Amino acid sequence: MELLKHDLPHEFPEFLEKISQLKASDAHFSTLAEHYDAHNHAITQYEQGKEAMADDELEVLKKKRLDLKDQIYQMLKAG
Repeated sequence: MELLKHDLPHEFPEFLEKISQLKASDAHFSTLAEHYDAHNHAITQYEQGKEAMADDELEVLKKKRLDLKDQIYQMLKAG
């Protein structure tokens, strides 16, 4: 089974330029993106069998990633 990619360029391909601009110009957006990437990396490591984690910890990370994604999307479509 191939894993889906959840990094920001795959989640929001229509906003690639805006993501780059906001990362460079908006500290809050940059922090959200960094946290999103960190959570996504941890989840990916688990899904690829490279890291172990409890099921409840995985669910918490996935919920945090989703919340961050929602916040990022709101900022992307606002401008």
